[in-house]
Amino acid sequence: MTIVGFLFTKMHAEKNDGVKGNVNISNNVSITDVKESDASLGAPDQKGLRFVFKFTSKYSPEIGEISLEGNVLYMDKKEEVKKMVAKWKKDKNIDKEVMKNILNTILTKCYITALILSKEIALPPPIPMPKVESK
Repeated sequence: MTIVGFLFTKMHAEKNDGVKGNVNISNNVSITDVKESDASLGAPDQKGLRFVFKFTSKYSPEIGEISLEGNVLYMDKKEEVKKMVAKWKKDKNIDKEVMKNILNTILTKCYITALILSKEIALPPPIPMPKVESK
């Protein structure tokens, strides 16, 4: 049970008009699909599971948007992978501990990439940046 791969399949960054006044940024991540993967990694009794995701940073008022899509490759025992795929097909749900690890990986990679893309097109950073306070 480990994450063995991460891949962006689509990146989109768009800036409309200049920034005027207060800007609100909402970030969202969603798992859009979970399916078996024919990865030939790991032990013979392991199987791959591909989590397809979409991450968005929406700027309000509508001054821009960053959208990232990709896959996370997860390896586990064959029987566990079969159970997870069946559960996903049935009720779009995955074990909480597995989902926590998948989402933390997605968020870490996406926030870094969204931060770089926002800089390149002159949008405010999608996450609060640390600031030094004087006392």
